[in-house]
Amino acid sequence: MKNMTLAHIAKACHGVCTGDREQSRISIRGAVTDSRQVKEGYLFIPLKGARVDGHDFIPDVAKKGAAAVLSERELRDCPVPCIQVASSEQALKDLAAYYRSQLSIPVVGITGSVGKTSTKEMIASVLSQKYRVLKTAGNFNNEIGLPLTLLRIRKEHQAAVVEMGISDFGEMHRLAEMARPDLCVITNIGVCHLENLKTRDGILQAKSEIFDFIRPEGHIILNGDDDKLATIEEVKGIRPVFYGAGREIYADRIENCGLRGVKADIHTPKGTIAVNIPIPGEHNVTNAMAAAAVGLALDMELSEIRAGINQAKTIGGRSNLIEAGGILMLDDCYNANPVSMRASLDVLSQGSGRTIAVLGDMGELGEHEKQLHYEVGAYAAQKQITALFCAGELSEQMAQGAKDTGNIQVFHDTDREKMTEHLLEYLKEHDTVLVKASHFMDYPKVVEAVKEKFIPVSGRN
Repeated sequence: MKNMTLAHIAKACHGVCTGDREQSRISIRGAVTDSRQVKEGYLFIPLKGARVDGHDFIPDVAKKGAAAVLSERELRDCPVPCIQVASSEQALKDLAAYYRSQLSIPVVGITGSVGKTSTKEMIASVLSQKYRVLKTAGNFNNEIGLPLTLLRIRKEHQAAVVEMGISDFGEMHRLAEMARPDLCVITNIGVCHLENLKTRDGILQAKSEIFDFIRPEGHIILNGDDDKLATIEEVKGIRPVFYGAGREIYADRIENCGLRGVKADIHTPKGTIAVNIPIPGEHNVTNAMAAAAVGLALDMELSEIRAGINQAKTIGGRSNLIEAGGILMLDDCYNANPVSMRASLDVLSQGSGRTIAVLGDMGELGEHEKQLHYEVGAYAAQKQITALFCAGELSEQMAQGAKDTGNIQVFHDTDREKMTEHLLEYLKEHDTVLVKASHFMDYPKVVEAVKEKFIPVSGRN
């Protein structure tokens, strides 16, 4: 890691290095907040959580070979060099911003109400055809995850793709100050986080903070099909590149191949490419257009862009297809909101056999949360889904919306475990199943329960 001596780190974090002059010249090989991830030569940054205080693990990381630790506490007889700081969390952010300031590689920042992670994966797949890419792992997209992602960049990386998620005003400004993205991508302005941001205009305002630190030679890439994003004409002298119907980059000849993916022609100023996206759902054509725009901005050939789109994959819990004893399960339980629920129900409706939606509560929807859940249930019935299983207090409205709208079997439990029991009794061979809910509902346990019952022990990973 370039210029990451303890002396430089202490200065960047506004801290005091308690070691001697020789120790201040020590360079770290990495930085983590999880004591289990500490390796020899790493800096350990202890954070205070609701249940656990990372400072308690300082003796353990010293035994693992940590080069140094940060600390809000005054440590006596610390076995490794220590940098005393006022706030470990703020020090993490300051350190990431300092490290980023030394990097010359392009950083792609991605935000939006829906589709951040899938678009990030698509962009990373495209860029990896030409560059060695570092991308956000899992859901490391907040004020702790983003700086940790930036600190994972090494000299071998030629580009970074970082996801940036928020729930309130000012958060994106702080994320952008750390990441300073050269390319800013916004997927859409939906109805997530209305609890704090109140309206879609509020969401647009908060998401637009991603532009606060963009350089004059930077690129802005926006979904032109989104009515809010379409109002952005120029930012700091930069004219956005739009993708979508009638825009610089658009798609046609879209062929939905059901749960096996989607085909399309993507038209760009450089020419047209025919792509076979191996991920279900027509919304992935939009993600592919965003990836094509980023690829073009970074001087990639159309053949490279096409190869990256055709090889795109999802992360765990994102539209993963699982075959379990003749049942085809769409594991999309990473997170949920009204827009992504509808998109996933669209995909499910393409399934063969009985189509079964296993849904749960969606969080942070504000004062209209009950109505939004009701509408998702109604949409499931409109798509002629065979059955809806749901759990959670708010999902009672989802169940009611389905019952009021159409001919659909509806099962609701306040308890996820009881719902899972009923689901396992109901499922049979040739069913197609969607599992989706907000993260706090812990629906991966539903997926695991189905796998445990229907996949023989010898066939499990």
